[in-house]
Amino acid sequence: MKATTKKVATAVGTTLAPKVISLAPGVSTGVIQTALHRAIVGVGPLPGAAAAAEKQLEEKKGNATKAVREVIENHVAYASAGGFATNLGGLVTAAVMIPANVTGLALIQCRMVAGIAHLRGYDLDDPRVRDAILVTLLGEQKVNKLVAAKKIPAPPMAIATAPVHDAELDRIVAAEVTANLIAQVAGKRLATTVGRRIPVVGGVVGAGVDGWDTVKVGRYASRELLPRARRR
Repeated sequence: MKATTKKVATAVGTTLAPKVISLAPGVSTGVIQTALHRAIVGVGPLPGAAAAAEKQLEEKKGNATKAVREVIENHVAYASAGGFATNLGGLVTAAVMIPANVTGLALIQCRMVAGIAHLRGYDLDDPRVRDAILVTLLGEQKVNKLVAAKKIPAPPMAIATAPVHDAELDRIVAAEVTANLIAQVAGKRLATTVGRRIPVVGGVVGAGVDGWDTVKVGRYASRELLPRARRR
């Protein structure tokens, strides 16, 4: 069910995302960069990614592998809750709720990937690492396509460990992530509300899709961001 829902949502989102973007003027590449910054430094009751990851590491008695797994599980729960909350109400609230879902999902997934990166020894203040975090949000399949098309230079780990930072990559990556998240959210919203016309069901499906997307991003980050010597 999750895989089928994801395919439908992606197909609809790819077709209709440009129309939905016009309904969501509050979403821009700057919003994604802000979400990344807040994920790293903390926002509201949520501590920053590194502090949260360190807490998980302490709870797991210094076992980084278990701590990474816990970071993923926690953020999947956050994404599922956020997906449900922002998918109630059907198409009537789409113009208002799509920006909230895009920025909320970006914040949660950025925080998760940043936490994994921290546990693996990467410096979250490094702009190369920040670009790598955003690239990871695209998922392995999308990243491979963009690398093959030479739209981005390399997968996340190679970007994080590049000899120098490419400032132009900031803009390119932020734009790709923004478009990808909007397409996901637009497709999910329209597929569930038009196809079923039952808003509460849309909320349940939205929670499942956001959670599943976050699981995949977390697993990709765990595979891609190999351990480095941790900074003291």
